[in-house]
Amino acid sequence: MAYTCPKPKDAIEPMNLSFRQLQTFREVMRTGSISEASRALGRTQPAVSAMIAGLERELRYPLFLREHGRLTPRPEAYYFLEEAEAVLERLAQSARIMDEIGKLDHGRLRIACHPAASGFFMPRVLARFLDGRPGVEAALMMRSSAVVEDLVASQEYDIGLAETPGARGAIRTEDFALPCLLAIPRASPLAARDRIGPADLDGHPLATLFDAHHTWRATRAAFEQAGARLNRRFVLQTFLPALELVAAGLCCTLCDRITAASHAGDRVVFRPFDPAIVSSVSILTPAHRPPSLLARAFGIHLRDALQQIAAS
Repeated sequence: MAYTCPKPKDAIEPMNLSFRQLQTFREVMRTGSISEASRALGRTQPAVSAMIAGLERELRYPLFLREHGRLTPRPEAYYFLEEAEAVLERLAQSARIMDEIGKLDHGRLRIACHPAASGFFMPRVLARFLDGRPGVEAALMMRSSAVVEDLVASQEYDIGLAETPGARGAIRTEDFALPCLLAIPRASPLAARDRIGPADLDGHPLATLFDAHHTWRATRAAFEQAGARLNRRFVLQTFLPALELVAAGLCCTLCDRITAASHAGDRVVFRPFDPAIVSSVSILTPAHRPPSLLARAFGIHLRDALQQIAAS
């Protein structure tokens, strides 16, 4: 038989106060009578009287002196009124906040993003989403794709955008296969072509990403298959600086579409490349907790922006 520790003699039984009791008490204190409070609350006088009596039973002492059919607040009633108003205001504030959350006007977003999208694309997408939502706070963390994956897998970040990872139980992915574009100096004769392949770039200086990146391996394979010479002049970590080199007329580069969409200069033009070299990115979300309404809405907004890039 389980042993139950005896309750100390001076232990206080927990109170079971309700929102309606506090609301009724405040109205009685404000109006000064049961009849006026009942009219203000839209309830019968017996119902209001019973509510006050029940409140006093929970508190274990009277709040009013009852004489000749009138209620006179005791000193304890004025003290309790301050507490009741504080509780009711906190509940009202919570109700307002929850209503704003339901309307996506309040809350927090934690976003992790790989470098290609962090400079321009993701801030623009986030700015459009937050327009008209001053109560939403957002944290935007730029990290490598591998770190973005870990941040989302930790279940602490609401959403991530990164190069498509391998299968992982702690994250969900929504993948987008985006064919790269060839960035060309506007002054180059190649800019007059509608589509460009390895033979057109035979011996032409190129900027590529590092050896381990899949776009470099795919580019090298495409040139080898076409029998074209690959002149790798620049090796970079991301495509964004490559576009500055292209704008200076120093090279061409196969560029992911997110970086291409972020470029604002007029000295670079973009053309499709054949064979297609795909840069796959994914929206990452935590697998072990449901998304907030706000995170879900932002995920849809981000998906729409990526689909627009894919279709452009």
